[in-house]
Amino acid sequence: MSMTSSTHIPDAPQKSQSLRRATRIAVAAALLLIGGAAVRVYTTSVQAKALDETTTKNAARSVLTVNARPGDSKRNLALPGTLRGQTEAAIYARTTGYLQRWTKDIGDHVRQGELLAVIDTPEADQELAQAHATREQIKARLTLAQSSLTRWEGLRQRDAVSQQELDERSATHLQAKADLAAADANVKRLEQLQSFRRITAPFDGVVVRRNVEVGALIGAGSTSNNRELFYLAQSDTLRVTVAVPQIYADTVKPGQEVTVRLIEKPSLTFKGSVARTAGAIDSATRSMQVEITLPNKEGKLIPGSYVEVNLPLQVGSRTLVLTVNALQFRQDGPRVAVVNGDRISLRSIKLGRDLGRVVEVTSGLGPKDAVVLNPHDSVEEGERVIANAAPPEKAPVR
Repeated sequence: MSMTSSTHIPDAPQKSQSLRRATRIAVAAALLLIGGAAVRVYTTSVQAKALDETTTKNAARSVLTVNARPGDSKRNLALPGTLRGQTEAAIYARTTGYLQRWTKDIGDHVRQGELLAVIDTPEADQELAQAHATREQIKARLTLAQSSLTRWEGLRQRDAVSQQELDERSATHLQAKADLAAADANVKRLEQLQSFRRITAPFDGVVVRRNVEVGALIGAGSTSNNRELFYLAQSDTLRVTVAVPQIYADTVKPGQEVTVRLIEKPSLTFKGSVARTAGAIDSATRSMQVEITLPNKEGKLIPGSYVEVNLPLQVGSRTLVLTVNALQFRQDGPRVAVVNGDRISLRSIKLGRDLGRVVEVTSGLGPKDAVVLNPHDSVEEGERVIANAAPPEKAPVR
């Protein structure tokens, strides 16, 4: 019995030691698992935060920005126009007949009073001859009435006739004088009408058109049934009338120098001056008529030519100009998207003149404001963006 007890006593410490070793291994494994889980959670959190930041950054819209630039206070206003002679007139006949001959053709220079054409007027000639004969008849009747009145005045002094008979002779004499005056007036009228058979130039100029041939029937007056005989233009001095928009009307003054150029010869320019202005705005076109004169002694300019008139304008203080690609038009007026930091601010502005690729901005914008170029229609107030300055070629150039 004692031998058996001594044999089992050493097993108890060995089991206790094994249990403690297993416990330590379990605790170490648990701590290792907990540490791994903590590292995993931390790593996941960091990656999620980085992903969120990257997603937010990528969600911001990239935009190009430009700045409004100062405009020029001096500007040229180009307006279309047609050259006219300083004096122009369509020549019509004042009497009826057939064209006997013409002496001037298109392109001929004529002086005032120079003969252009002659009209054969047989009817007017016959009327004048008849008027002369009628006047002679009335003149003879007046002579007889004068003689009769003289005799009856002598008889009245001797009381050989009554006063009534003398008054009748006096009235006949006065009527004959009046008839002679009317006949003289009719003769002068017909003589003047006959003188119209000679068509003469009313002023110095050049024949622009000739619309008749020998033998053509000519009617008197300028009605639709009567043809224009000649068209004359004074070409040594030309004029052109342009319509200046209302916004520039107060900047154009008489005497102001202008430049005129032909469209087909853009390098060739001519100097002229503002002769007169209408002084009022046409309510139909909202423009003011301005007449410009050009010397043309050498005849380089031809009446009727289409030209471009350049009016130098002093527009006052310098204003800002902005490319039209930065504008948005809404019901409440034009607006722009301005970048403040990294956020969009929608701003209403007021526009001035439209200069083509750029437009004047009169209020609502400063030269340092970064304006979004080609803003999207869905841009919103406070939207986050990544702004970059537009390349120079996309910025407005003045």
